[in-house]
Amino acid sequence: MELCSNFFDNFMESWHTCVMIKRIYDTLDDFISPNKCLIIYGARQVGKTTLLKTFLSDKKFKYRFDSGDNIRLQNVLSSQDFSKILEYARGYELLVIDEAQQIPNIGMGLKIIVDQIPGIKIIATGSSSFDLANQVGEPLTGRKRTLTLYPIAQKELLYHHNKFDLKQMLDDFLVFGSYPEVITANSRDEKIELLTELTNSYILKDILALERIKSSKILLDLLKLIAFQVGNLVSLNELANQLHIDIKTVSRYLDLLEKTFVITRLGGFSRNPRNEITNKSKYYFVDNGIRNAVISQFNPVDSRNDLGALWENFIIIERLKNRSYSNIYGSSYFWRNYNQKEIDLIEDRGGSLFARECKWSKTKRDSAPKDWKQKYPAADFMTITPDNYLDFIV
Repeated sequence: MELCSNFFDNFMESWHTCVMIKRIYDTLDDFISPNKCLIIYGARQVGKTTLLKTFLSDKKFKYRFDSGDNIRLQNVLSSQDFSKILEYARGYELLVIDEAQQIPNIGMGLKIIVDQIPGIKIIATGSSSFDLANQVGEPLTGRKRTLTLYPIAQKELLYHHNKFDLKQMLDDFLVFGSYPEVITANSRDEKIELLTELTNSYILKDILALERIKSSKILLDLLKLIAFQVGNLVSLNELANQLHIDIKTVSRYLDLLEKTFVITRLGGFSRNPRNEITNKSKYYFVDNGIRNAVISQFNPVDSRNDLGALWENFIIIERLKNRSYSNIYGSSYFWRNYNQKEIDLIEDRGGSLFARECKWSKTKRDSAPKDWKQKYPAADFMTITPDNYLDFIV
């Protein structure tokens, strides 16, 4: 898409005049309750700490804000010593723990506080749904609520700009994604530097530390293979052969990348497995910028040969954000049969099917593939293009 004269400069200048980008969960009061724990998941640098500080900035009640990186806090909350834990928490109306997954047995520590201190409220954040969910799942059964914070959504950008503005900046979102610092960066070079640092110093190091994975090269090579296969069916056997590791290790690494919010998986939709593919998956990056950083490709949209993949990744993820933030419940899949007919996204909501095809080309597919229509004649169908995409993702 062509930018109108000076539009980019004016757009970015308007960002820097904002104190900060408004997030969908800025009003956390709606989600916290006495003797309950609010768990906020999200990747590193996605804005969880900023969200917490913004929320606390105008609060008059007494609260405590700590980080799970604090060794002394780890010793207290992992001790299961009632007197020590309660001494730490008493006297506060709200307890906030950032990066709580760093604290061993955090779930049991929070349970003690919730159960023993009347009226206390707790917020805990984590950059690994795997690690934190495992720790808080059983101890906090019936005592927690969970939210997921993603990189900035197009839905959130509408707080500051209209749909015309967002369409003018679409090329930038496709290449650089929407991490908060990247969106507000001053230049193209700064965006590239931030994304490279984010990928190497936060995402990969966090995963390596989390699972004590010894070979960062294998993990990065796996990510590169997934990056080049966005929108395509992925075979775990093929990945294992290319990486010279066993299929169980590939599966474990992919699961770990999902649970640390780097990628997300779509399974195959079928009500007739003999004719439709369900034994393979598609993988998408939770942020386009991270995908491009993994393969070091930041060249402009008009000089890329992977534009279809960028567009499909962008639409799938922005739709995921919109559904999460708008409480649109249901399941998401892709569809493909053995006649090589396919549809990018199938949503099964309340028993109704919604089929969506992602096309960067302005030439829209007027109807679903014949094979799909014959099997699912009642399903709604739409092609998502640069003309109508915002109606679908915001």
